[in-house]
Amino acid sequence: MTTAHEQQNAESAGTSAIPLSRNRNYNILWTGQLFSELTIEIIAIAVPLLILAHSGSPLQMGLTVSVLAAANMVAVVPAGVVADRWDRRKVMLVCQGLRAGGLGSLVMALALDAYTYPHLLLVMVVEGLLGSVFDPAEHAALPQVVPESQLPAALARNAARPYVATLLGPAVAGFLFTLHPANPFVAGSVMITLSFLALFLLRLPRRARFAQEAAESAGDSASEGETGDGAQGGAMHDAAVGFRWVLGQRVIRSTLLWVMLVNLFFSALIVIILARSGEDQVGAGEMGLMMTCFGAGGLAGAALAARLHAALPASAIVTGFSWVAAGVTTAMVFVPSGLVLGVLLGLVAFLAPVANTTVLTHQMLATPDELRGRMSGVAGLCTGVAGVLGPLGGGLLMTAADGGAGAVAACAAGLALVAAGTTFNPALRRVGN
Repeated sequence: MTTAHEQQNAESAGTSAIPLSRNRNYNILWTGQLFSELTIEIIAIAVPLLILAHSGSPLQMGLTVSVLAAANMVAVVPAGVVADRWDRRKVMLVCQGLRAGGLGSLVMALALDAYTYPHLLLVMVVEGLLGSVFDPAEHAALPQVVPESQLPAALARNAARPYVATLLGPAVAGFLFTLHPANPFVAGSVMITLSFLALFLLRLPRRARFAQEAAESAGDSASEGETGDGAQGGAMHDAAVGFRWVLGQRVIRSTLLWVMLVNLFFSALIVIILARSGEDQVGAGEMGLMMTCFGAGGLAGAALAARLHAALPASAIVTGFSWVAAGVTTAMVFVPSGLVLGVLLGLVAFLAPVANTTVLTHQMLATPDELRGRMSGVAGLCTGVAGVLGPLGGGLLMTAADGGAGAVAACAAGLALVAAGTTFNPALRRVGN
């Protein structure tokens, strides 16, 4: 069996690296994260259904979603420090083991008819915190098992996972819940356990001992492309160093802002489209098909993302996606609610994986190994902010605008501003260089 270390040596010697399909460690990482994302999607449907079945309280539903989001936000930046400071394989194993235990405790409570809302809330806090710690460790471990020449292809394959989870998770959760309320949580616990067992077989190359960057005063900022050396500090200091390094990298800083703004407007757009479809009395089945188009478009785009990334300049991909997204969203203003809107959503989803692959490849390759966890943590914070504010903004736009078309037009205008900023931003023109 070829190890990741031997694989990287072969790459540096100029020989062909083994295909990703035969890269044992990459496939373990991919599968482990897929199980994690499927569990998240299942829980996202199962938890509201469970609350409705026991109390029917909208307040409990809203509080649970807010607590889960808050737990993710609180943990994501410290999680980057953990991924850089500690053994990434052990971090992932601990996270998956405790997550499986938390979901298992909820299964036991439901089986014994001992469900309580505080218990559910505690399990969701554990799930949010540990899920946030798991992600940066998994992201930072990827370049350790995949040679640089295959990183775009690996990231493109990774981009398919959320769409697979989105297509399968909600349907599985709904079906299992109709059989028994505990079943979705049984499925989640089993998948997290399978992820744990797979990661137990993971082998990562040995890393150099954690090195603290030189940044003794709060006002110091690391120069672009340097990490420096210095005495090892505490976790807060490590997080601050990571922030300073990321903010000191002009291209990385610009890509993070770009990702945050694009996610902000699209998360708002999804809420607006669903609300608009409801106002126009689109049936639940057709609304489901709309979201299926979104997932199918993303999967198709992920299948071609590596080829498109190799064939087109990176800056053209980022700029082109920005303008196409703005144009397609503008077209949504003039089409009726229903399946046609779903097709347009699928078109944007088709182009998203290649843009994500391009940005993530640059971020990974431009970041030293000892900082990749913290860079991923900052990136997670940016997407988390967009995930929290986007849906809220979509709801406010639906309330303030004159109908759903006006709210979609506001999103289109926002994306057009993002596209214009992308076009004239010299840092984004350096993506991939």
